[in-house]
Amino acid sequence: MKMGTASQTGAPSVIKYGRLIWLDACSPADPSAPPGPLTHLSLPDSSEARPQSGADGRSLSGNWTRSSPERASVLREGVRQCLQQQCERTVRILHAKVAQKSYGNEKRFFCPPPCVYLAGPGWRVKPVQGQAHQAGETGPTVCGYMGLDGASGSTAETQKLNFEEQPDSREFGCAKTLYISDADKRKHFRLVLRLVHRGGRELGTFHSRLIKVISKPSQKKQSLKNTDLCISSGSKVSLFNRLRSQTVSTRYLSVEDGAFVASARQWAAVTLHLADEHCSQGDFPPREGYVRYGSLVQLVCTVTGITLPPMIIRKVAKQCALLDVDEPISQLHKCAFQFPGDPPGGVGTYLCLATDKVVQFQASPCPKEANRALLNDSSCWTIIGTESVEFSFNTSLVWTREPVTPVPLISTLELSGGGDVATLELHGENFHAGLKVWFGDVEAETMYRSPRSLVCVVPDIAAFGSDWRWLRTPITVPVSLVRADGLFYPSAFSFTYTPEYSTRPGPPGAPEPAADADALLESIHHEFTRTNFHLFIQT
Repeated sequence: MKMGTASQTGAPSVIKYGRLIWLDACSPADPSAPPGPLTHLSLPDSSEARPQSGADGRSLSGNWTRSSPERASVLREGVRQCLQQQCERTVRILHAKVAQKSYGNEKRFFCPPPCVYLAGPGWRVKPVQGQAHQAGETGPTVCGYMGLDGASGSTAETQKLNFEEQPDSREFGCAKTLYISDADKRKHFRLVLRLVHRGGRELGTFHSRLIKVISKPSQKKQSLKNTDLCISSGSKVSLFNRLRSQTVSTRYLSVEDGAFVASARQWAAVTLHLADEHCSQGDFPPREGYVRYGSLVQLVCTVTGITLPPMIIRKVAKQCALLDVDEPISQLHKCAFQFPGDPPGGVGTYLCLATDKVVQFQASPCPKEANRALLNDSSCWTIIGTESVEFSFNTSLVWTREPVTPVPLISTLELSGGGDVATLELHGENFHAGLKVWFGDVEAETMYRSPRSLVCVVPDIAAFGSDWRWLRTPITVPVSLVRADGLFYPSAFSFTYTPEYSTRPGPPGAPEPAADADALLESIHHEFTRTNFHLFIQT
């Protein structure tokens, strides 16, 4: 059976399988006509097929909604332009998973500091009231303010962010002086980013992921029972070095011009993989579990994909690498990275920084303990888990004074139903009743269930072309969300319609196809149905 796919960029794991029997509906003569009659629930002979409950039997509360044909026609042209021009804007907030609390008058600034990146061509487009966006001023068009959510009882102040353009055309801002005091009794909090246009109009308020508050790094031997502080294989971390515990001397592992460097301004989130010494560099077999000291690991930049050679991670105590420790790694632990391949009995070379360069340092044997290697300050790194969240939107469809937030985020998709109707449930956050789901430039009937769930009807394949019956190649369309006022929210998900084997009728007298044509396909599709297409869903 050939099937269509719906997928998320860069994520190959399968979520759920489902099948849809499509109605034998006539295709519209004009493919660009409004998609009014093309979804399953709108077809004249499918009124009895309107879904009354979800796949789990729960009643689908709410109403199925859809734009009027006139409104849908206008929106369809605008959505088509959004997909072609790709003038979206992306806000990316990058921050640590944990934050150390400040006591008394001290100020333990968050390290690494929270960063904001503004990416996408839409940031360099000037809005004109009542018109579509046109090319205009270049450079940052917004300024930002970052602080803690619900900061009652906290003395931390909101910090202004001044965005600077990077070589990769992204705008970068950093909040270096944020902290949380002991007057704030929360165990978790979020960062709040407020973006404002040059003229003072608010663009929106964006929230980070949850950040766990800790009093100080744990010095005890870590147990896997406390998984909140352990670091698992495949998680994202940041590494920084602080000479003589001085804040001004902090250097972060970063990437510039295709190489790892030690930067005083920016830090890179790197993926920490458990490596296999029998695999070639860059090949990461799926190894799950928490990372322990003594493990062979590999660091991969999450943005550029640049990697460091496989290294052995060691625990550091009193500027010595402990060679016989195998306990789990914990947040804000001091560690060192030893390059493998040293001769037996050798203490090895370690990852080290020299000003703004990343180099190797030859350790010395410890005269008192054989299981220790003496390091210098520049070879001792602090490791901490990181989080990131991205918000993407496109304002070229509409000029509005309303903030673009809350920006809906799609996390997973789930296909349900069968027979004459299939529904797709979107799981995520920041959903509301004013959102509609779009498959490419075709609007789908949408039902709002909760801030974390939207349900839509999968549009009929006939909405995408008049020759859909004889297609031999898949059709892939992006899955997007559009707000009631026309604000466009792209996503990383797409949906693919894949045709089953069928032959366009030939002229009279034409020879019949061979009996063994597409034999493999026919053997796979052994079930006879009146379906034109089958679907499955993966992200």
